[in-house]
Amino acid sequence: MTLTALKATPPASAAHARITLPYPHFQKLDNYPWKPWVMPGVAYKLLSINRRSGGFTCLLKVDPGTEAPVHHHLGAIEVIVLEGDIYYERNDIGRPGDYMHEPAGDIHQPRSDGGCVLFCVFEGAIAGLGEDGNVVGIIDGRSMLEMATRDGAAQHVHS
Repeated sequence: MTLTALKATPPASAAHARITLPYPHFQKLDNYPWKPWVMPGVAYKLLSINRRSGGFTCLLKVDPGTEAPVHHHLGAIEVIVLEGDIYYERNDIGRPGDYMHEPAGDIHQPRSDGGCVLFCVFEGAIAGLGEDGNVVGIIDGRSMLEMATRDGAAQHVHS
């Protein structure tokens, strides 16, 4: 063995020794069907849940002309618009590539004229409000996993 051959294979660093294996794999989301969500005109693909915070990550597909029910975010939510449009006020329309952070406690009613696809990270539960302002339902990571299991769409969900 020559000195050159020894230099060609450097020893692994302490950082390399800490790499977590096996590496996670990319999921082909087109392989998973859209399933009807709790809001009329909205379908979901659940990606992961956080059992500690009650949060969840999902894709939401909103039909054109959809106006969501008034709802209350008990945890913050982060949204990236992948397709289409979404807004709360017409002077601030989210389009593909746009990002939004909604703080915990926000109560609002989004709309989409042309429909949209959103990547959403819910950091906690979301509560639907009835016309009288009272809570009519709560969705969190646990209930999302139950829904996805019922819909036959939970085999790929990370928790």
